[in-house]
Amino acid sequence: MAKAPKTAFVCNECGADYPRWQGQCSECHAWNTITEIRLAAASSNRNDRFSGYSGSSTGQAKVQKLSEISLEALPRFSTGFSEFDRVLGGGVVPGSAILIGGNPGAGKSTLLLQVLSKISSQMKTLYVTGEESLQQVAMRAHRLGLPADNLNMLSETSIEQICHIAEQELPKLMVIDSIQVMHMADIQSSPGSVAQVRETAAYLTRFAKTKGIAIIMVGHVTKDGTLAGPKVLEHCIDCSVLLDGDADSRFRTLRSHKNRFGAVNELGVFAMTEQGLKEVSNPSAIFLSRGDELTPGSSVMVLWEGTRPLLVEIQALVDHSLLGNPRRVAVGLEQNRLALLLAVLHRHGGLQMADQDVFVNVVGGIKVTETSVDLALVLSLVSSFRNRPIPQDLVMFGEIGLGGEIRPVPSGQERISEAAKHGFKRAIVPYANMPKKVLPNMQVFGVKKLSEALSILADLD
Repeated sequence: MAKAPKTAFVCNECGADYPRWQGQCSECHAWNTITEIRLAAASSNRNDRFSGYSGSSTGQAKVQKLSEISLEALPRFSTGFSEFDRVLGGGVVPGSAILIGGNPGAGKSTLLLQVLSKISSQMKTLYVTGEESLQQVAMRAHRLGLPADNLNMLSETSIEQICHIAEQELPKLMVIDSIQVMHMADIQSSPGSVAQVRETAAYLTRFAKTKGIAIIMVGHVTKDGTLAGPKVLEHCIDCSVLLDGDADSRFRTLRSHKNRFGAVNELGVFAMTEQGLKEVSNPSAIFLSRGDELTPGSSVMVLWEGTRPLLVEIQALVDHSLLGNPRRVAVGLEQNRLALLLAVLHRHGGLQMADQDVFVNVVGGIKVTETSVDLALVLSLVSSFRNRPIPQDLVMFGEIGLGGEIRPVPSGQERISEAAKHGFKRAIVPYANMPKKVLPNMQVFGVKKLSEALSILADLD
């Protein structure tokens, strides 16, 4: 009598598995996401489909002393975009597995097609498409005016077949568009399922490490903006980046969320044009597009993104509320942080806004997560509440504690220097971030308490 095939019940959202079906996932609390999958029998040569899986000439793993391992740095190669190289930590590392995600229409396929077209004249590349036909990709390349003489194309969804062809071609960089449509023959589930995404990504990562081929995988995102698929997908790859941008904006931001070879939260800025994505060499100029007329509630702060400073504009609008429960709206900032700062402003600044509607926005669509925005946000609220504009040559940054103290932030000297490069003459910063040397053409005010910052702002004209 034949044995019944083994099955498992796996959540399509988070990848958690259960011995039997249930309506709600206990891990991510999503409803009706648990599906039954059939488990394939283990294959003795599953990890040996491509030669040299273990990385040694004999095909078997070898134990080495830590001191015997070569510390020679792997030579990176450029993608042709300095902003993309910055996000990756200085370029692409041979043998690395990179995952790039983004909303539909963000420009993931366009960016990668531009990258491969640029570097295909210098090294061997391979673009694998599973979602589009080769004619569709060729039409896009022709519309963008990209060189197509040296770029190798492949339309395939079988991971085993892709790796077999790549083992013969041996490209330096390979793009998989996208990981959600790829499948393996041993996995008895449809492409895009948790099991298929997990196994195909792990297989590609092993192949990249073994052959020294850098692989960029395109991933879809869920409705809340996170990468689709199991969480183990982000653990097995080396670098995870997200291409983000509003539908009504021509600017796109590329941010790294995980990087084994560079800094996380590094930011690259691109502009979507008729010729594809163009990198923005001076992102601060985008976010500082202020008019000549001074407006209450507008302030400029210096944000630290990855390894470089970035100047952004914070706008606040405080208006009398006709509702019993005044509104608190934050765009590009954390909502809970806004409520916390309003309480600190009342307690230690003497300003009551309980009967006011408060709206705050970060210009340019950028999302600010670090606490150095606290001081600029509070002074913007005060400026709008008192209907008194902030001087246009004034920049500020600093974290505000619950006791009203102004706490220092990392890289304070670099932030002040960046503001001076853009023509700012005055700055309000935490006292601990005061520069040791006097800066020419820059007047820096060091504050320890919120009350000191409010006094300085009142005295400036």
